[in-house]
Amino acid sequence: MLKLLIWLAVGLLAVFWFRAAKRKQVAPPSERPPEVENMVRCQVCGVNLPRSEAIMSRGRFYCSPEHKQQDHG
Repeated sequence: MLKLLIWLAVGLLAVFWFRAAKRKQVAPPSERPPEVENMVRCQVCGVNLPRSEAIMSRGRFYCSPEHKQQDHG
């Protein structure tokens, strides 16, 4: 019975040790900080959106092709 308790204690210690070691593993920080993107405003509805998602025409920004047509149409 004593051997069983000793093996149980060793097993529990091993589990706790592995869990603690796993928690200490931290993902390395990215070498480059995340890029910040400028926001622009749609000329028709006024919604703000990232510049990469906006449609630009004649120096003006739009959130959708429909709004681009409304402003030029």
